[in-house]
Amino acid sequence: MENLTPQPANTRATYRGMIIGALFSLLAVLMAHYSINVVHGSYMAIDHVPVAGVFLFLVLVIFFNVLLGKLRRSWHLSSGELLQVYIMLLVASSITTMGLGSQILSLIAAPKYFASPENRWDTLILPYIKPWLIPQNTEAIRLFYEGAGKGASVPWGVWFKPLLFWSPFLLSLYLLMIFIPAIMAKQWIERERLIFPLTQLPLEMVKKDNPSSLLPPFFRNPLMWLGFAVPFLLSSINALHNYIPGIPQINLANNILVFRQTRSLYFRLSFPVLGLLYLVNLEVSFSIWFFSLVYQTLSGVFNITGIASPENLGIYGTRDVIFNHVGTGAFITFVLYGLWMARGHLKEVFRKAIGRGNIDDSGELLPYKISFWGAIVAYIISITWLIFSGIPPIPAIFFFTLAIIIFLGVVRVVIEGGIPTLIAPGIAFPQTYSTLGTSLLGQKGLVASYFTYAYAADIRTFVMSAVSNSLKILKEGVKEKGRLIFWSILFAVVISIVASVVVDLHLAYTYGGINLNRWYFVGNATNPLKTITDKILHPTPPNSLGLLAKGVGAGFMFFLMFMRERFLWWPLHPIGFAIGSVNWIDMLWLSIFLAWLLKFLILRYGGPRIYLRIRPFFLGLILGQYSAAGLWFVIDLLTGMTGNTVFWI
Repeated sequence: MENLTPQPANTRATYRGMIIGALFSLLAVLMAHYSINVVHGSYMAIDHVPVAGVFLFLVLVIFFNVLLGKLRRSWHLSSGELLQVYIMLLVASSITTMGLGSQILSLIAAPKYFASPENRWDTLILPYIKPWLIPQNTEAIRLFYEGAGKGASVPWGVWFKPLLFWSPFLLSLYLLMIFIPAIMAKQWIERERLIFPLTQLPLEMVKKDNPSSLLPPFFRNPLMWLGFAVPFLLSSINALHNYIPGIPQINLANNILVFRQTRSLYFRLSFPVLGLLYLVNLEVSFSIWFFSLVYQTLSGVFNITGIASPENLGIYGTRDVIFNHVGTGAFITFVLYGLWMARGHLKEVFRKAIGRGNIDDSGELLPYKISFWGAIVAYIISITWLIFSGIPPIPAIFFFTLAIIIFLGVVRVVIEGGIPTLIAPGIAFPQTYSTLGTSLLGQKGLVASYFTYAYAADIRTFVMSAVSNSLKILKEGVKEKGRLIFWSILFAVVISIVASVVVDLHLAYTYGGINLNRWYFVGNATNPLKTITDKILHPTPPNSLGLLAKGVGAGFMFFLMFMRERFLWWPLHPIGFAIGSVNWIDMLWLSIFLAWLLKFLILRYGGPRIYLRIRPFFLGLILGQYSAAGLWFVIDLLTGMTGNTVFWI
């Protein structure tokens, strides 16, 4: 009943679609970087549903494509071509800022720029960094952070060498993030029939009721426009407040202090979350807000009773160290149990890869033989590169394998739970030194681990998530030339990396990195250095209590998955326990609760027919919020307004 998006009539993917997708991907990169660095407005590419991607896709569908059709019918893009463009937008947006683009340059420049006698990074960090990992010109790095003024040239040669050495690893990592979903797509889509809520809006936006019509019926639905108007108007009022202070501001977020004022209970209304969670199963949405309140209650009890762990895992993942471990254990079981349930499919894929299987892969992104062996080779290259960067072999294998498990866990939550703003409860490298101890890493390994924070720390979006959703779109809306979609995805990856590096360097040398987005250029680059410095100065053995907490999380997750599999009446979905402790869920629990309550009441008293009739309203909530953010970025860029943030989560 959940997945009701009909297949579009014309499903061709073409080279024309790839070219247009490349142009729009480049535009998404520019929007993302100028919004956070120059306009200092809304984040355009920070989540699993990117604002820039949705906004540009809307502009393409209802303006450019309609205009092209009116000028000449043959110029009108088919639904398959439109979805091909959206797939490229989704992938490009998953890299350009939060995924990698705005993090890698500052991460490799920060150790030299911020090193001082006070933090001792000049003696504890810099001597142990392999020279090919970072730029070596001190003056070029200073100007990167402090700016050289408008018209200043970028010292490309200083950055070319380290980025060239990073290229094999990044290419292997991203190919691995493409190959793994390509292997799992049939299992997730056809066998388990997961919902993929994040794909339903773009699929609906291109669905045609009449092949001769230029505008899809979705845009002729009054309920959709009613839903669209709610966040669009509220966000526009708040945006106008920054221009005209006399216009009152509408506050959609607040919090109160609870548990003797030791923690905050947040109340935030997020229209995209409300719209997306309306699309998921009731047991999933119920379990997410239920476990969030359970975790928050336990955290409050721990605060007032003094139960805490002194271990330093850094600022990423769940801030409460105990729940960081519990959540990581839950995530590991969540993923491994899912792979065990998929063992039949994986066995068929393996047999196909060695030439003995007969599973049909004609409709997949790539032949299983390429995906399987490509994933093996990409994994080996990635591990080898990590070892050359300074991480010892055993920690390198442990870290990278755990990182892939965490990536898979987040992907599974996104494609089944519909959460657009999500990170994992724990990240791979802190869990590596917590589990193995710092002595196995050594000082060189700890320093080399710093660079893993570019792609395996603040993962609010990443390529594997984008590709997994893209494959659902491929299955539903682009039935022809699946191989062309692979090259479109790879093209989007290259465009996003290259364009992000070029734009970031240009903006940094023009304005100075410390004047751009503070998190990307300073906070995200220096916080890992602080954690690693602490571990160098205070070595720690394997944390037995952390292992126990992970065991508790793993055991309870196994119990939940076992009960869900064996008993239909069991009300708690494992996803809730896996992500209930994540900080973003703390902020979004109210929106998730409201989505669950509204859907429950609608199904209870209106039935499936009313649920379907009202569905466009909730899709409109998503589209209206992202459209407001995109439109006000354009207005602010033209007027010179800064700090006008109308959307964050």
